[in-house]
Amino acid sequence: MIYCLYFILGDKLNEGKTKQIFALPDEPGHVLVQSKDQITAGNAARKDQMEGKAAISNKTTSCVFTLLQQAGIKTAFVRQHSDTAFVADHCEMIPIEWVCRRIATGSFLKRNPGVKEGYRFSPVKMEMFFKDDANNDPQWSEEQLLAASFDLAGLHIGRCEVDIMNRSTVAIFEVLEKAWATQNCTLVDMKIEFGVNVTTKEIVLADVIDNDSWRLWPAGDRSQQKDKQVYRDLKEVTPEAMQMVKRNFEWVAERVTLLLESQVSGRVVVLMGSTSDMAHSEKIRKACSSHGIPCFLRVTSAHKGPDETLRIKAEYEGDDVPTVFVAVAGRSNGLGPVLSGNTAYPVVNCPPITPDWGAQDVWSSLRMPSGLGCTTVLSPDAAAQFCAQIFGLKDHLIWAKLRASMLNTWISLKQADQKLQACSL
Repeated sequence: MIYCLYFILGDKLNEGKTKQIFALPDEPGHVLVQSKDQITAGNAARKDQMEGKAAISNKTTSCVFTLLQQAGIKTAFVRQHSDTAFVADHCEMIPIEWVCRRIATGSFLKRNPGVKEGYRFSPVKMEMFFKDDANNDPQWSEEQLLAASFDLAGLHIGRCEVDIMNRSTVAIFEVLEKAWATQNCTLVDMKIEFGVNVTTKEIVLADVIDNDSWRLWPAGDRSQQKDKQVYRDLKEVTPEAMQMVKRNFEWVAERVTLLLESQVSGRVVVLMGSTSDMAHSEKIRKACSSHGIPCFLRVTSAHKGPDETLRIKAEYEGDDVPTVFVAVAGRSNGLGPVLSGNTAYPVVNCPPITPDWGAQDVWSSLRMPSGLGCTTVLSPDAAAQFCAQIFGLKDHLIWAKLRASMLNTWISLKQADQKLQACSL
C-alpha cells in the first residue's frame, strides 16, 4: 500500500506513456489517475521529460471535464485530487481513439492525398483508430469495430453503443469548439476515448483531454499552434526547444480555466398578470435555473395598469443587461403585445392554458397586430429553453447545456429503442 495525500493507493491497474492508474481501496469503484512529466510523439518513438507537464496536463484535463460535466455530458471524472492527479470512476476502456476533425491537416492529408490543408469539414469529419502501438494504431471502420464484438465490464459493444460514442464525440467536440472560440482559438481536431463504468455499466467519456489530445490554432493561424504538434515538429530536441513547448502547454492550461467562465450576463424577466399565475411562472424560473439563467418574477397587468407595466419594462432596459421578457397572462393576453410593441428586447408569450376557455384564450397570444414579433409557447420548459437558445448565441456555457441536452435525449431514445427490440425478440 502507498499513502498519497490522505489516500491509500492500491494496486497499479495500468500505466501508459503519460499516466498511471491506481486502485483506491477506500473508494470502491474509483481510481486515481496520476499524470507523468513525460511527453511523447510517434507512439513514443520520441519521448522526453518535461518538468511540470504532469501538473499542466492534470489542470487542463480537470478543467475540460468539469466544463463537460457541468454541461450535462457523462464523464468518468470525479474530482481533482492534487496538482498532478484526479479521481475518476473505474472504467474498462474501449480500445478505440475517436477523432473528430473540423479542419484537414496532419495525418488526414497523408491518408487522403489531394485534399488541401485547411479544408473545413461541415459537418465534422469522424474517424476511429484501434489502439495498437505495435501496429501504429491502425484506422478502423465502424464495421471492423462491430466485428470485434468487444465485451467490457459486462457490456457488449454493438451498434447502439457505437452510435452513442459517435454522437457523443461530435457533441463533445462542438462544445469544446464553442468554448475555445471565446478565446479566439480554433479547435482544429481532437481525439478522445470512452470507457464502460464498471459500476453503472454506462459508456462514459474517460481517459484524459489535455494538450496532447487536440490541435489548437490561435486566431485560426497554424503558425501560432499551441498544442503538442509543436513538439512533434521539432527537428532537434534542445533545452531551449523544450522550454518553448512547455510555454505553449502553460498557455493552454492558463486559458482553459477561462472556458469555465460565462462570457455574457443575461436574465429572464417573467411578468405575470396576477398571482394566480405564480405556479406557472415558478416552473419557468426553475427551468431557467437549469440552464444557468437568472430569472426574476414580477406581477403587473397591461389591462389594469399599463403605466406600471411600462415602468417595470423600463427598469430592466436601463442597466444594459441582456434581457428576455416572458409574458404570463391567461384569458386575454395584453402583456405580451404591450411589451412587444414598446421594447426592442425579445418577448415570449407563455399563457397558462385552462381546460375551459384555453382554446379560445390562446388566440390573444397568437394573433398579433402588425409590427409585433412576440413568440408564443405553451410549455414553461419550452419558454425557458427558447430563452436559453437566445442567450446561447453569445454564452458558450448555456449553449453547452443545450447541446448536451440534445445528445442525452438522443441517447435515451436510442437506448429505449434497443430495449424494445430486445423485448420483441
